[in-house]
Amino acid sequence: MGVAIRTAGAGDRELIVRLLDEAFQDDPVSGWVFPGVEERRAKHPGLMAAFTDIVLAAGRIDVTEDGSACALWLSMPAQDGPDEHDGAAEDEGPAQVREAVDPDNERIELIGRLTAAIHPTGRAHEYLWMIGVAPGRQGEGLGTALIEAVLDRCDREALPAYLEASSARSRTLYERLGFELAGPVLDLPDGPAMWPMWREPGPHRQPA
Repeated sequence: MGVAIRTAGAGDRELIVRLLDEAFQDDPVSGWVFPGVEERRAKHPGLMAAFTDIVLAAGRIDVTEDGSACALWLSMPAQDGPDEHDGAAEDEGPAQVREAVDPDNERIELIGRLTAAIHPTGRAHEYLWMIGVAPGRQGEGLGTALIEAVLDRCDREALPAYLEASSARSRTLYERLGFELAGPVLDLPDGPAMWPMWREPGPHRQPA
């Protein structure tokens, strides 16, 4: 039986925020941004809300019909060179998120700047910003179904895809879907690694 997927709208905001918060509470990168457990419980939902609002406005969020998993996508245009206007707006983004979520936490801004610095810009592509699966539903193939729905379109339209894996476990999943390491590993200061990964369009998935 296939997984039913729909596009989330503004009315799904709270569902998406709650889902991402639950899914990423124990993620290594979330633990680096908010090292204290109590601080993470209190402030992590605000960061997930900021991300949700950005993608609802500028991208697309796919969610399973039962609300147990979601994927946040942005369609990124090709950039032949730096654009002063867009660059200025991009520079402001991480600072604005920090100001909105926790002005005293410089890591909120730093993670945005570090990931932006390694993001490929030469070709148009689909960017998987985040994918979250409810803790009790992980391992059921829901994340794979969400990603494959977009990758199938990427293959049809000859579009690459890009993401940053935030754990060794997720990196293995993405490799099975055709993603490959796209440059040096991003080692967060005194923190975990993130793996930039790129997928060329085509029949990539390895047989089970």
